Amino acid sequence: MVRTFLLSVVVAGMVAAVVFLPIASSGQSGDGHGPTSLLKLPEPKLTGKLSVEEALARRRSVRDYTDKPLTLTEVSQLLWAAQGITDKRGFRTAPSAGALYPLEVYIVAGNVEGLADGIYKYRPAGHELEKVARGDKRLALCAAALGQRCVGNAAAVIVFAADYERTAKKYGRRAPRYVHMEVGHAAENVYLQAVSLGLGTTVVGGFRDEKVKAVVGLAGKERPMCLMPVGRPR
Repeated sequence: MVRTFLLSVVVAGMVAAVVFLPIASSGQSGDGHGPTSLLKLPEPKLTGKLSVEEALARRRSVRDYTDKPLTLTEVSQLLWAAQGITDKRGFRTAPSAGALYPLEVYIVAGNVEGLADGIYKYRPAGHELEKVARGDKRLALCAAALGQRCVGNAAAVIVFAADYERTAKKYGRRAPRYVHMEVGHAAENVYLQAVSLGLGTTVVGGFRDEKVKAVVGLAGKERPMCLMPVGRPR
């Protein structure tokens, strides 16, 4: 009798542990909440209404935006343009020395339909977002960027960061120049994609590195490279 009772208690405890164990899943609800805080993005489109030549001709730095929100589909397309995977071997939209991909992309969202305000890290392999922090951090990021208004007024801000060591393992002292080239490639992709979507953006390179790192929550040895506020041109 006592043995049966103890066995029942053990089994009940095991069941409870299973029931309350967080289950990892990339299929989270619209705001990305969940045990893993992953949000699957809409599939990127591979065709558009604007040719590459037209996008190049129209490309300008835009720093003044309306208060109209971006859509999650537009955010998806911009992040794919920055670092999306375009080949089963893992190659991406922007070239990388030795295919080492030292760049990491974050988005600081404050006015995006279907996406809760917060900071997210782009995960190219699954074309998804990982939530890093909750809440609208645009003003904090604006302060870290020396008060540049375009950072605070944009619907969202794309943040490029880099881990130099990924490239240095192969290229040594030449790694910084290769990383900087790669940031330029990726930023231009975002510029052209923004033009194609009817959006405006610019590259912001003036900021306090440690403050940006703290606001965005950059991981480990990641260092901020540039900010790209995005919004609908006024």
